[in-house]
Amino acid sequence: MLLRPLGKTDLQIPPIVFGGNVFGWTLDEAASFAMLDQLQERGFSTLDTANVYSRWAPGNQGGESETILGKWMKARGNRDQITLITKVGHDLGQGHHDLTADHIAVGVEDSLRRLQTDRIDLYFSHFDDLRTPVEETMEAFDKLVQAGKVRWLGASNLAAERIEASLAASAQHNWAAYHVIQPEYHLLARKKFETEYAPLCEKWKLAAITYFSLASGFLSGKYRNSDDLSQSLRGGRVEKYLDNPNSPSVLKTLEDVANKHDVSMAAVALAWLLARPAVAAPIASATKTSHLEAMSTAIDLKLENVDMQALNQASN
Repeated sequence: MLLRPLGKTDLQIPPIVFGGNVFGWTLDEAASFAMLDQLQERGFSTLDTANVYSRWAPGNQGGESETILGKWMKARGNRDQITLITKVGHDLGQGHHDLTADHIAVGVEDSLRRLQTDRIDLYFSHFDDLRTPVEETMEAFDKLVQAGKVRWLGASNLAAERIEASLAASAQHNWAAYHVIQPEYHLLARKKFETEYAPLCEKWKLAAITYFSLASGFLSGKYRNSDDLSQSLRGGRVEKYLDNPNSPSVLKTLEDVANKHDVSMAAVALAWLLARPAVAAPIASATKTSHLEAMSTAIDLKLENVDMQALNQASN
């Protein structure tokens, strides 16, 4: 499978990153192991998780996804074959996002323990902590890189100006810097990425790994009305897309292009992202083998210019 470099780093990933928020949420441990085995068989070796996954599920505390991943890697003896992404900074019960040096120092040790590993390949600040100076955060991250506990750094959900401030602080103090960003980007959420983050990537030679790449499943075409939402645990996350004025035209165009190429709508939505110049890889999740088919298909699907133009026009 083709590997893509991440920004200015020598860290490389396949074209699609698997989103591990499903582990310990919509997939229990046994089902997660089965999914992870299928992923590795298909060549998907980059796994994205976070210390907060999946705190929102009833009975969960956070850390469930990391724990399952750690058990799986230990059972399979395959840690060296996996590119591991996790995050720190989300509210874990303290009532606010937290990127203080103390929280990062504790958070990384907790993640390493759950993941049963001695290093994290790509470590993201998950959400910005406006109470904490970027200098404190970046110095704390630099210490982790110097200690070998983290290889590379990324920023998720930070405003463009805060990312730039962080990059400037790292440059000034010769600290490890962000090389990757993780913003929301898909056919129903284009403006912020294209006007703020894409120029940032070009200016600083950053890579973008995009989340909600299928709009929480909405772009697969399975949610057409409120009745469809009630059939899924993700229903509350996609309800807003039913009210998006572009949704009808986007879904219709996705369906047309999918029928033309005899592929799924999800495969087309992912292929559109893969064709965008600022995107290193989209994140996609799956709970069924059929969902994995869309990911594999998207990698080989070459959308024609007329397809891209139609999708761009429908989503503008």
